[in-house]
Amino acid sequence: MRISVIGTGYLGATHAACMAELGFEVLGLDVDQAKIDCLSRGELPFHEPGLPELLLKHIASGRLRFTTSYEEVGAWADVHFIGVGTPQKAGDNAADLTYVDAATLSLARHITKDSLIVGKSTVPVGTARRLQQLVIKNKNDGVDVGFAWNPEFLREGFAVKDTLTPDRLVVGVDNPDAEAVLREVYATALAANTPFISTDFETAELVKVAANAFLATKISFINAFSEVTETVGGDIRTLADAIGHDTRIGRRFLNAGVGFGGGCLPKDIRALQARVSELGLERTMRFLSEVDEINLRRRDRVVFLAEDMLGELAGKKIAVLGVAFKPDSDDVRDSPALDVAARLFSAGADVNVFDPEANTNAAKRFPRLNYVNSTVDAARDADLVILLTEWAEFKALAPTDLDDLVRGKRFIDGRNVLDMGVWQDAGWDITALGHRHVGQK
Repeated sequence: MRISVIGTGYLGATHAACMAELGFEVLGLDVDQAKIDCLSRGELPFHEPGLPELLLKHIASGRLRFTTSYEEVGAWADVHFIGVGTPQKAGDNAADLTYVDAATLSLARHITKDSLIVGKSTVPVGTARRLQQLVIKNKNDGVDVGFAWNPEFLREGFAVKDTLTPDRLVVGVDNPDAEAVLREVYATALAANTPFISTDFETAELVKVAANAFLATKISFINAFSEVTETVGGDIRTLADAIGHDTRIGRRFLNAGVGFGGGCLPKDIRALQARVSELGLERTMRFLSEVDEINLRRRDRVVFLAEDMLGELAGKKIAVLGVAFKPDSDDVRDSPALDVAARLFSAGADVNVFDPEANTNAAKRFPRLNYVNSTVDAARDADLVILLTEWAEFKALAPTDLDDLVRGKRFIDGRNVLDMGVWQDAGWDITALGHRHVGQK
């Protein structure tokens, strides 16, 4: 079985390399020649642990190649995965389906052998059935082209693991032949007893957005309680631990902090609201508006705390540790960390930024910040240090690492990962989101 992957961004490049690791011949396609040239040299335009090694391994093995030709892909592959982006529309909450529509149409017109098209992109419910009809109307006569939907559940920083050893597989199909093909594709995972859920197109589409909406709600739930503990006192981490022991709730994603970001959760909950409104169900997902609002308020809170500690921000030097939306990633799309850094700068602060992987991407989006190459460079002469992305090296920081560097011993832990007692005992004025700021001991 030969596999093509249409779109070689984060999702597509990961899926292509992992399919090659599973033993398939794989051809990745993108309309961007520069991106194809980069990947063909074994170079990734983004950071993802473990993926560069797979890419180089299977370019060398010959199992993984890249092209810009739909003609080549359509004549060569037996299964075509579509993994192009579905960004948020400019000035609108809805998903932009321009790329997925164009990829599906181009593919349908160039397939010359019986094959299966499988959508992996995150799309509004109803898209798969519409695209299936687009394929039927535009495919070549005499060619049998099946259609299926197989949502991805990748976590940035763990994408290779999530593809090779997923916690579940969901496929939307309308005939047993398509299911049989996907069972063959994922035979390795199925042999390891990975749950396999075969359903209709609509359920498969909704599974991804439902999962992201639930996770976003869980994060905003604990952040809503952090607003309470910031006012009345209390320990938000202990509260999260206590309710997390309830097996109906669980501890994961109950981490109070500066909130969620990235290219999935914010976009997906907004697109879901837009889609249900189109269906006349605007009240059904109205709570997600408050989930989004709570999340954005956490960014305001960090700026407020900085003002509380420093008074006027103008002319003050602030060290920002981390601008990626999460650790083990260089993704700064809708990053709360980068947003906070930009707001501090706009308030007149001199902001030094260090992120182990995301400095370059952040500089493209907000070049006016001062990007430096280490925690030491960021913290030197700082009036305030703010931890905004929980990279391992930041979580391991001790007061003695910074004591002789900073101008003022002030720290905001935007991710609740440090032991505040240790820092307070060392003479630091430290606070974290979800804690009432009381100043130095």
